[in-house]
Amino acid sequence: MRALALLLLLAAPLAAQDPISARTKGVATAPVTVYEMSDFQCPYCRDFTLRTFPTIEQEYIATGKVRWIFVNFPIPQLHANAVAAAEFAMCAARQGKFWPAHDRLYATQDQWEALRNPGPFFLAQVKPLGLDEQPVLACLQSGETRATIRSDAEGAARSGAGSTPSFYIEGGILEGAQPIAVFRHVLDSIVAAKRRP
Repeated sequence: MRALALLLLLAAPLAAQDPISARTKGVATAPVTVYEMSDFQCPYCRDFTLRTFPTIEQEYIATGKVRWIFVNFPIPQLHANAVAAAEFAMCAARQGKFWPAHDRLYATQDQWEALRNPGPFFLAQVKPLGLDEQPVLACLQSGETRATIRSDAEGAARSGAGSTPSFYIEGGILEGAQPIAVFRHVLDSIVAAKRRP
């Protein structure tokens, strides 16, 4: 029941302005769906993204075993620029560039995390990411993505996530930037169980 509630919370507000497919990797028919609830300014989320996620992508997403969905879970009480970073990524998503923006935000986190105003830094990423600047600027100025980000964060909290990164996997929560061995154990077990006749 909790899984259904999370899916509904995530899917309903996203349908109108943010197709969830922009933040999804993997095939819809994958036996396992993972919701990554993450904060772009969180150092543990960065470590997970740079160290563990590439292996998950290669071993599970690219092979059709896992469908991966990113859920914005900024924690502004700890990370003053987390919401602004999420807004930039969501504006990039409107041009089909969520994942390149995601990767760039984590790779450059140490360059923007302490900035009083990270906006100019984010706008400087538009060209390298191949984004059309005017729509990104209009999106950021309008604040159109804030409702989706807020809805994501509320859904993440309701799912039981208490920290970042957290992963909602088939009815359970895995918290923290766990090493690849932990993900292999969890994902292999679920994939094997779902493939049993």
